Amino acid sequence: MPITPATTTHNPSSGTAEAILLELVDEDGVTIGTSEKLAAHQPPGQLHRAFSVFLFDERGRLLIQQRALGKYHSPGVWSNTCCGHPYPGEAPFAAAARRTFEELGLSPSLLAEAGTVRYNHPDPTSGLVEQEYNHLFVGMVQAPLRADPEEVASTAFVTPDELLRRHAEDTFSAWFMTVLDAVRPAVRELTGPSAGW
Repeated sequence: MPITPATTTHNPSSGTAEAILLELVDEDGVTIGTSEKLAAHQPPGQLHRAFSVFLFDERGRLLIQQRALGKYHSPGVWSNTCCGHPYPGEAPFAAAARRTFEELGLSPSLLAEAGTVRYNHPDPTSGLVEQEYNHLFVGMVQAPLRADPEEVASTAFVTPDELLRRHAEDTFSAWFMTVLDAVRPAVRELTGPSAGW
């Protein structure tokens, strides 16, 4: 099986690839161990720490991304601005900022914690399971995007009405509506009533 960036990281000191580990947590979000990334997503899934980022432009439009077709999990589907997993011991805020830069080539001009949500979403296409304790973040983007094509196939800024239309026509990640609903109070506070979120 080929080694892919999704499941390995390169160790420059030894020149070898090492498995990516995720932080396993209990129902209260307390760390209880680690697991290899792909193993944590095998059915029935192991509850692990994750994060989801929702960034908005000055007009209150949400930046969404279409996941690259080469990704092992949920390829080609639309989802929130950025999502992923902290490394063991890495603060969720730091992981969210890191992955936003790695995937989209930008640093948010504002990034704030917006609570957590716990869910269990099987992916019907891959058969993998998102069993996650997810830390939510909202923020603003004012810099141009430089998306990594290995991670992101396409991006779009959308209003609430445009998102509804896209959601009806395109395929979105299994977890998208769960995290969007959970983060809405923070989004409304960030964007104001005129944005319509």
